[in-house]
Amino acid sequence: MDYQKILDQIVSGELKEYKVEPKDAFDFQEALRNYGKRQNITGRAERGGTIIYTANKSDD
Repeated sequence: MDYQKILDQIVSGELKEYKVEPKDAFDFQEALRNYGKRQNITGRAERGGTIIYTANKSDD
């Protein structure tokens, strides 16, 4: 999976959100830690371990 591309799409607004299942969470977190704009992305955990990542809202 190309998580770098997904992270770019989240930040650019091309993707409104991206859902990560528990089995993929470790790999996604590793990509997120290495992503230069990670402060622009927020994750919200749901019951069952799924995490939904979205871009932070800006005041632009």
